[in-house]
Amino acid sequence: MIEKNKGMALVTGGGSGIGQAICVDLVKKKYEVCIVDIHEPSETLKMIKDIGGLATSFLCDVSNEEDVEELFKKLMAKHQLKILVNNAGVSHVGNILTTSMKDFDRLFAINVKGIFNFTKNFIKNLNGQKGAIVNMASIASKVGIQDRFAYSMSKGAVLSMTLSIAKDFVEQGIRCNCVCPARVHTPFVDDFVKTNYPEKIDEMMDQLSKYQPIGRMGTPDEIAKLVSFLASDEASFITGAAIDIDGGVLGTR
Repeated sequence: MIEKNKGMALVTGGGSGIGQAICVDLVKKKYEVCIVDIHEPSETLKMIKDIGGLATSFLCDVSNEEDVEELFKKLMAKHQLKILVNNAGVSHVGNILTTSMKDFDRLFAINVKGIFNFTKNFIKNLNGQKGAIVNMASIASKVGIQDRFAYSMSKGAVLSMTLSIAKDFVEQGIRCNCVCPARVHTPFVDDFVKTNYPEKIDEMMDQLSKYQPIGRMGTPDEIAKLVSFLASDEASFITGAAIDIDGGVLGTR
């Protein structure tokens, strides 16, 4: 049974993949979790219930300012947040010539405006209390990746927002950091490969794995543990950091 919780953490995109792993790991570390997703996070809720944790959930389009404000009104009427994990995001394959304005706007809306909406409301509702924010960036924030024009644009913005928030609110006891993963093996990766390379699945998975010098993709659990650490009081001396978790992609260049 999970011991008495340390407070509430809100995780966007917590219904699957990395977000799901983050929710479960935070619960294991004795936090109550608010799961925000565009789809019902029934699997994540069940996983948390099975380990005796506490969780609530909201369906929300992170890019919709009014929806996010309404979510915080409902949530803050009953809870005091301590942690925000901005994990929700989408990807896109293409260079500037093959990226449509619709694609560009979609990535900006979810990956950038989503963080803007949730972080702004989180800070406003801290009411003078200390808080921790962890944003999901990417190695694409720091290095060029082929055919990831719009995705890299959005993750570069995540890094810049992280640094600005850390600078602006450090004196209020608000820490803001981001993590920069390389490829992580999630159901999204499996579906992408099966859809786009049905005749050479094994070859593509091997290629994706070897992109990391360590020889494999990361796992959602590995990302989750880093996020949980940065959100915790154990990382109280860390703010304005962009921490690579990439199997050596950047460190061995």
